[in-house]
Order: sequence, then structure tokens, then C-alpha cells
Amino acid sequence: MSFSSVVFYILSAILVFAAVRVITAKNPVHAALYLVLAFFTSAGHWILLESEFLAITLVLVYVGAVMVLFLFVVMMLDINIEKLREGFWQHLPLAGIIALVMVGEMVLVLSSPEAGLASYRAAAPLPGDFSNVRQLGLLLYTHYLYPFELASVVLLVAIVAAIALTMRRRKDSKYVNPGDQAAVRRQDRVRLVKMEAEKTVAATDVAAGDQTQA
Repeated sequence: MSFSSVVFYILSAILVFAAVRVITAKNPVHAALYLVLAFFTSAGHWILLESEFLAITLVLVYVGAVMVLFLFVVMMLDINIEKLREGFWQHLPLAGIIALVMVGEMVLVLSSPEAGLASYRAAAPLPGDFSNVRQLGLLLYTHYLYPFELASVVLLVAIVAAIALTMRRRKDSKYVNPGDQAAVRRQDRVRLVKMEAEKTVAATDVAAGDQTQA
């Protein structure tokens, strides 16, 4: 077994473990961090396929931007974990059956003669002057132009939804309107009360009265 095959199996094991932990972790923040680990191991697979640009893009875009957005939304939503996990074990058998059906479908698709995996051979090493960016640009802006534009619209909708979730007004937090603060007047906050002077008894007069009674 070659060195690249050993690295592939190690990365695959880590990727499967991280993917399972994403859906089984009780804390949403921990699930997002396991997803970051899954992205890093997927980037390792892209490096093994000599697609360095896709690996760097996966780390910079998904780990550096998308996952930060995920963590921001998760922390801003104040998710009730106990309420979220209600009925988990009740729906687990149905979810397991659906997962087995999906795995069976994937096995049937990949093992079919149309997939051509039996005749697949390892790709030849690419020359040193080969540009992944140029080849991806040609495919992205020619054959896959419409899916690329559709993905940009979906990301725009996700950004608007994230902003709408963070701008909502909460009932359990204090909120002050900056416009009301700027328009406040002195008469609204300060009230001057005029009080009549009261006659006070000096301490010497009290002491003199106590001596007379004695």
C-alpha cells in the first residue's frame, strides 16, 4: 500500500467520525466545530487529488467565512438544547431506516456498470506548469455559469436571513431606542423641587434641656 493510500484512509476515517459527531453532538457549537474538522479533512482529500486550489478555497471560504457565520447565528439564536432534542429517540428508528435506504441507493448507483468505477484508473501526475485555477475558471464560466449564478443568489438569501435573525427584538433583553435617547430634554429627566426651610434644634439646646431636667 502506497503512502497516499494510507493518508487517504486516515483522512477518510477522520472525516466519517467528524460527520457522525456533527449530527450526534448535543451542543450546537460543538457540532459546528466538528464540521470544521470535516472541512479540513476534505481539503486533505483535494490535495491528494492534486487540486490545491479547491483545498485552499474550502478552508478559506467555508472554514474562514461560512462556519463563522454558522457559529454567529447559533450563538445569537439562544437555542434551547433540551427542547431541541425532545423526541430524538422516538424518531430514531425512522431516521435509521431512511439512512439505510440512502446508503443502499448510493451503493446501487456506484456499483452500476454506468458509473464505470471498475474501469477507473488512477490519474496520471499533472505537469508542473498545470493551472488548476485556469481549468476551473473555464468550466465555471462556460458550462456551469447558470448553477454558479444560482448559488450566488442562494448565498445572498442566506445572508439576508442571518441579518433578519440577529436584528429581531428579544423579550428577555433590555432595549433602548437611540433616537429616544438623542431627543430627550432636561425637563423630562430632571425635576427641581422647592422646599420650605425647617427649624432645627441645636445640639447645645438639647444638652441644656437635659441638664435642667436633671
